[in-house]
Amino acid sequence: MNHQYENLPFTISVSFKRVVEAFEERLNSETNPIVQRYIEGILAYVEQHPKLIHGFTDMEDIKANQEAIDVILDDIFPNVLSDNEIKAAIVPQTFEVLKSTQRLQKIMNDAGDKAELKVRNYEWRLDYIYSCLLILNAYYGYNIDANRPFYIDIPDANGIIRNYRMSINADFIDFAPTEQAIDITQEDYDLLLENPDDTTLWEEKFPLRSWMSSGFLIVNLTDVTIDEGISDLKTQLLQNDLANYAKPSDKVVTEIFRSIYQIPDLEVGITYYDNYTFYKVPQKGIDSYILHDKESCSCRDILQEINYQKLISDRVNFSISHVSNYKKKNPKSKLAENLLKSGKESCIFAPIAKRGKLLSILELVSPRKNELNSINAEKLDDVIPYIVMAVVRAKEEHTNMIKAIIQNECTTIHPSVLWAFEEEAVKYYIEKELQGYATFQDIAFANIYPLYGQIDIISSAQTRNHSIQEDLIFQLHLLKDIFQKAHTIEEIPIYEEVVYRIDTYYEEIKLHLTAATEQKFINFIKNEISPLLIHLQEINNENIKELITSYKKNTYKETGLIYNQRRKYDETVQHLNSLLTHFIDEKQIEAQKIYPHYFERFKTDGVEHTIYVGESMVKDKQFNEIYLYNLRLWQLQLMCEMENKFYQFQADMPIRIEAASLILVYNTTLGIRYRADEKKFDVDGAYNARYEIIKKRIDKAHIKGTKERVTQKGKIVIVYTQRADEREYLRYISYLQHKNYLGDKIEIVELEDVQGVIGLKAIRVEVIYHEDITKKQAAITYNDVIKSY
Repeated sequence: MNHQYENLPFTISVSFKRVVEAFEERLNSETNPIVQRYIEGILAYVEQHPKLIHGFTDMEDIKANQEAIDVILDDIFPNVLSDNEIKAAIVPQTFEVLKSTQRLQKIMNDAGDKAELKVRNYEWRLDYIYSCLLILNAYYGYNIDANRPFYIDIPDANGIIRNYRMSINADFIDFAPTEQAIDITQEDYDLLLENPDDTTLWEEKFPLRSWMSSGFLIVNLTDVTIDEGISDLKTQLLQNDLANYAKPSDKVVTEIFRSIYQIPDLEVGITYYDNYTFYKVPQKGIDSYILHDKESCSCRDILQEINYQKLISDRVNFSISHVSNYKKKNPKSKLAENLLKSGKESCIFAPIAKRGKLLSILELVSPRKNELNSINAEKLDDVIPYIVMAVVRAKEEHTNMIKAIIQNECTTIHPSVLWAFEEEAVKYYIEKELQGYATFQDIAFANIYPLYGQIDIISSAQTRNHSIQEDLIFQLHLLKDIFQKAHTIEEIPIYEEVVYRIDTYYEEIKLHLTAATEQKFINFIKNEISPLLIHLQEINNENIKELITSYKKNTYKETGLIYNQRRKYDETVQHLNSLLTHFIDEKQIEAQKIYPHYFERFKTDGVEHTIYVGESMVKDKQFNEIYLYNLRLWQLQLMCEMENKFYQFQADMPIRIEAASLILVYNTTLGIRYRADEKKFDVDGAYNARYEIIKKRIDKAHIKGTKERVTQKGKIVIVYTQRADEREYLRYISYLQHKNYLGDKIEIVELEDVQGVIGLKAIRVEVIYHEDITKKQAAITYNDVIKSY
């Protein structure tokens, strides 16, 4: 025992002197002869065991005298209460047990190796100070209220953690000073209370082992598992919403419910409700035992009328204590069926509602019958309000996330300029509150530099037309096979006439496909071919049926046309565009670090992007043209990387397409304005419209005096108007040639006039391709890329 109190201000002696004195006082006042004889017997027994008064200083000595200790403490631990009270006599400042009730012994035995009377919230670093407080109260008579509730956590036989609140009775302990003790004056007392955490000061006033303690402590434990569980659940729901449901490895909320209900494998689920329909929570790890493996279902399809009335209409708890029996009595119950599929035999369903609106259903389920029932469902009453708050916040977060996705995917209010919209929204709100009406003013910025770039599919219209042509020709071949076969079975002239018309369409489509030709073919299929195919299917001929089945597998039901090649082309374009936009979105995050700017990109037959940068678009940050130069270099390098990505992404595409890239350099600042009707920024004013004209027409421009398009596959074109721009970009090109992004061949050409815009020039430079441009691998040319296909 000694090693447990080496660092205390007192030595410890376990004595029962106070108990003996209590018996002596009681004997003097007791009038009942039976009780008198009992007390006299106890006092006579104490005379035979003087150590009970003089005290024990060693645990081995205590164990040797355990019988005598049990006798002297028998009045404090009556047998009649031993199975109910959770109580123990312990050595002061330790948890060495002198005597305990049967109930406490059973609790410790059930815990097994994990049995330990260890205080959860006791600050052991302040143990010395707490010991000094005992001396101040017991010896000096101060009344320092240092009591606080202490808690002990002990697992039960099922492994569920039980929570106990501990109260300490110090009525049976005395303190006496030794020669080393320092007498505490009022001044000392005041100083100590002013410095409750200064361990050095307390050790100075109460030197180590300068006092002697004699006696023992009584601790009483109260099972507060349910109260603690409810409190912890409130905390979790207030702090983390439903987050802990979504952690399979750490289901904190589930563990709390298990503790409250004392069911080690209890499971918790939530099902959302909206408009007479149940939905699964859109969060990984949260189960719905009502729905089982369905994502959603009508409430009336799941619930029988009586249960529907309780949960949905009356919004009161509904429980099934024995699911298998319930299923036998209600064989059509889908709810019982889903519970049994999940291996659950008892359950409680609690409606979560706010302001009369049902939000969701809380589900508690157990694999055993009767463990959950209508009686213990009442335990939920104290926590339902907090679950309501958690569900409301979870739904609000889900709604906000949806709105954020919509804003990100469907509008172009870029985060870099969101501050301007927020300021205008505040003005709008204040104006409306004060005046009753308000107008949301346009958001405009002046002195803005634009940067524009695009990677565009070459001859997209021709490629799409070629795909249509291939599909129609393939369809004609299939039809010709059907009607030639039909003529061999039924020699009637109509089949020959149809074959003739098929051949006529074949020649027309192969020679030149127009929209009128395609429409005529659609009418031909719908009005003439389809009725004949219905007739042919009625002929008892397996070869004909097989040909028609194969034909219909290839055709689109709505139009009766084949879309194989068109679908491949559209899917390739859409997939490439999605990959490129994802790539540019990720890279654009890096560009924002150069200088905050507005960024937007659009999917066309390719991907185009626009950057607006200038001081008026940013709060509290000065603009310098060095940022513009950095962004221009970043953009040129980005276009090289996008060219590489475009061809890398095609490795698994069904068809191959080609692209050309272009950058427009515009050295004059613009004014831009947010167009609310179009949900986008656009140039502001007639003068600035010149920029938009160039941007929209430039990729179709020809080199002056030729029919050659300025944009070419395997090359990046940089269009500009000023000599200074040319010098600037030649420097960037030289740098990127050094980095193996661009080839050696550079062309400088003049462009034809574009709707009155004259003086346009362009730099055209070859792109160097790599399997992974971020790694310095061997460079290849565009022709090498094509050959690899």
